[in-house]
Amino acid sequence: MFDEKVDVLEDSLLRNNSAILKILLEDKTTKKNIIWATNDYFEQYSSGYEAYQEIRVDSITGIFGKIIQPRVAKSKTKLIERIKKHAEVFTPSWVCNKQNNIIDAAWFGREDVFNRETGYGWITNKEKIYFESGFKSWQKYVDTKRLEVTCGEAPYLVSRYDHITGRPIDIKNRIGLLDRKLRVVCENAVSKEEWLKWALRAVQSVYGYEYQGDSVILARENVLYTYIDFYKLYMNCEISEKVLLKIANVIAWNIWQMDGLTNKPPLIPKNNIINTSLPFCMIKDWRGNKSVEFKSIGE
Repeated sequence: MFDEKVDVLEDSLLRNNSAILKILLEDKTTKKNIIWATNDYFEQYSSGYEAYQEIRVDSITGIFGKIIQPRVAKSKTKLIERIKKHAEVFTPSWVCNKQNNIIDAAWFGREDVFNRETGYGWITNKEKIYFESGFKSWQKYVDTKRLEVTCGEAPYLVSRYDHITGRPIDIKNRIGLLDRKLRVVCENAVSKEEWLKWALRAVQSVYGYEYQGDSVILARENVLYTYIDFYKLYMNCEISEKVLLKIANVIAWNIWQMDGLTNKPPLIPKNNIINTSLPFCMIKDWRGNKSVEFKSIGE
C-alpha cells in the first residue's frame, strides 16, 4: 500500500523555499526548464502541458499540486499506459540492492559489505563499514562516480521508499548508492564541517539521466530529501537554506533530462518541426570545476 508520506509535495517546496523548486526544474543544458516530454498530461489538462513545453512552477502547484506523484501512486490504468507508451518499468528495491551489492563487492573485494541478502529482502550490517588502510579509504569510496542510466525515480541511487510497494524504507536500512555513501560519511566524519564537505562530495559523485520530465523531478526530489534525511540524522537539527540551495544546484546538474539515443535533451516536435539544433547535454565535473558534454565521457 502506497504511503503518502513518501510523496514530496511541490506545494510544500513552494511555501518553504520557492527558489529550491525553481532550481529543481532547471535544465542546465538549455538554460530553460526541463520539459514534459510526454503528452500524458496534455490529454488530461490541455494547454500548457504539451510534450514540448517547459514544466513551470505554476503547472505543478496549487490546484495542480498532485500532478507529480511517484509511479506507485498512479492508477493501474495509468501504469499500463506508461508501460505501453514509454516502456516504463520500475525495479523493486531488493533487485536494486542485489545489483548495488555486486558493485560494492567489486570495489571492496568482499561481499555482504552493507547488508546480507535474504531472498526478497536484506539484513543490514549494523557494524561500522570497514575500510582497509591505503588506497581504498572511505573518502575514495565517497568520491567514486556512479551513474544510473534511464533512472526514472532513481531507485538505484536512493531508496526512500520501495518503488513497487510504495512503503517507506527506514534510513538505516536504505540500499541506494548515495544512501551507502552518506552512511559512510555519517560513520566517519568527526565534525559538522567534515560531514558537510563529504556529504556534498557524495551528492556530486552520483549521476542519472531520464527522458520523462515528471520522472526527472521525482528523481531530483528523492535525492534532495535523501540528503536532508541524512543531514538531520547526523546534525540533529533542521537544514539551512544556504545548504539546501547548494545541494539543489548540484542535483540539477547531476540528474538531468536526456534522450539516451542522441545524448541531447528530448527532441519533441513543435508544430510538427523538430529542433535538431539542440546542444548535447552538459554535466558537471565537480573535481575539475567545469562543465563537459556527457557524450565526451565515453569517447
